[in-house]
Amino acid sequence: MLQTRCDSRRKPVMLASNAFFIVKREMSFVCCVPLTGKCVGNAGTGFLRKLSLRGCQSIGDNSMRTLAESCANIEELNLSQCKKISDATCAALSRYCSKLQRLNLDSCPEITDISLKDLSDGCPLLTHINLSWCELLTDNGVEALARGCPELRSFLCRGCRQLTDRAVKCLARYCPNLEAINLHECRKITDDAVRELSEQCPRLHYVCLSNCPNLTDASLVTLAQHCPLLSVLECVACTHFTDAGFQALAKNCRLLEKMDLEECLLITDATLIHLAMGCPRLEKLSLSHCELITDEGIRQLALSPCAAEHLAVLELDNCPLITDASLDHLLQACHNLERIELYDCQLITRAGIRRLRTHLPNIKVHAYFAPVTPPPSAGASRQRYCRCCRLNDARKGISRCFRIGTGKVKGS
Repeated sequence: MLQTRCDSRRKPVMLASNAFFIVKREMSFVCCVPLTGKCVGNAGTGFLRKLSLRGCQSIGDNSMRTLAESCANIEELNLSQCKKISDATCAALSRYCSKLQRLNLDSCPEITDISLKDLSDGCPLLTHINLSWCELLTDNGVEALARGCPELRSFLCRGCRQLTDRAVKCLARYCPNLEAINLHECRKITDDAVRELSEQCPRLHYVCLSNCPNLTDASLVTLAQHCPLLSVLECVACTHFTDAGFQALAKNCRLLEKMDLEECLLITDATLIHLAMGCPRLEKLSLSHCELITDEGIRQLALSPCAAEHLAVLELDNCPLITDASLDHLLQACHNLERIELYDCQLITRAGIRRLRTHLPNIKVHAYFAPVTPPPSAGASRQRYCRCCRLNDARKGISRCFRIGTGKVKGS
């Protein structure tokens, strides 16, 4: 069955016949069976501004050409996971949809640099584009897009592994109003690219550098120096980041609200001390796999201004030095805490969790009580248990996941 959803914003339109019609300005398709080109053509109207075809994997280039011809005023288009579309779709959008401002091509594997060149020629008003997991893209395509779309404010390219510093530098050079960038798994990026991005785009408030293994503290320092509006930073598995980099960041980026530091293996309690002093708005903090964090760091965090006012989510998976003492610090100060993750924190006990829930009855606590890990053999690294493992364990019937609370989590 094909379902369509339209919001309540509708515009009365007077035609030449003086008859009034209500024209749908926004439309979303949820596909349960193949969506045909005829369906898309029927959806087309000159007044349609916003359309989502997310996950409609039967949609192809012919259907999209029909839509583009019919919807010259389209401003926002979501084609995420429409895996059959190719460069021909972007050519049609470039030719017929010059007012396009937001385009989502997430997980459209046939998209190449040709698409970005066409968009740069025909859609100069683009402000937001998502190219995540379009793995055929290279620096050439990004340069063309940046030159032709100088008003870009959001550029998301998760998993575009061919991109190098050149692509990021082109964005910095030609799109100075950039506010959000996601470079997750762009593994060739170096500190030099982050430096130029920070210097040229001072309005950045969202930056994802996760799984960019070449980055060092120099990237954090340059963000701290040039991007005071930064509110969200994701740097999972940036294993060269240290306390010194986060000290600089906490000193100058006081608007930080969400930080994902999972697997930043070198950070210690010193980072938490700096964040406690410098980031009073912190709402969500992930320290999973930060194995040097101790109860003292959590105590400092609990004493911070953000603890009482804002901190809602704290993730401590695989922090082997954390004990019940950390929970006691949190329950005394973090009255707005809604969720805490404690998988494979082997020094946490059920009694400690019960005390936490007594003081915070609406909190969600996720804890995994695994068997004691045997001492590692010489040269062997400590085995880890992470959130992505627990589903497989549950299917095998061996999960010992201990969940408490029923509170609804915000911002998770």
